[in-house]
Amino acid sequence: MAGLVVVISGPGGVGKGTVVGELVRRDPNLALSQSWTTRDQRPGEADDAYNFVTEEEFTAAIDAGGFLEWDHHFGNYYGSPVPSSNDADLVLEIDVNGARTIHEGPVDALFVFIDTPSIEVQRERMIGRGDSIEKVEERLAGGQVERDLAESLPYLYLVNDDIDRCAAEIAGLIDNYRRLQTD
Repeated sequence: MAGLVVVISGPGGVGKGTVVGELVRRDPNLALSQSWTTRDQRPGEADDAYNFVTEEEFTAAIDAGGFLEWDHHFGNYYGSPVPSSNDADLVLEIDVNGARTIHEGPVDALFVFIDTPSIEVQRERMIGRGDSIEKVEERLAGGQVERDLAESLPYLYLVNDDIDRCAAEIAGLIDNYRRLQTD
């Protein structure tokens, strides 16, 4: 891969997708990697939020070397496909385990961890998007595990208490990283 790779991680409900969408909208040199998943599509979730596939399709892609990283958590597979071109800088919206795979591999990347101002805000966001109470509690517990695991990786940390501000801060980090890569 010739372009910049930006890894965006954070627990469920922190607004990663919304922030990343705004970031990609603002910067024509960024492309969002469309992750694959075997989980069910949420009510109201865009058809292109993920490449929704069966477990058989996902494991066939693993066997074919089709992912930069992949993981199995919360009962489903998630993965970032190998990009088909090197034209744009790539944003990977992935979990901490996937980020570890990227960090340990040959790809040089900028790592950004997004969090919420509080666990209560995170809970409210997940309930607001239609997650069941059981799923919310499971994801909150998993979110703490992600926060703990993230401490071993070179993340820059941001709190998403305002979408525009958070996206602007990440854009600034990307601009600085691009400058460092060309110096």
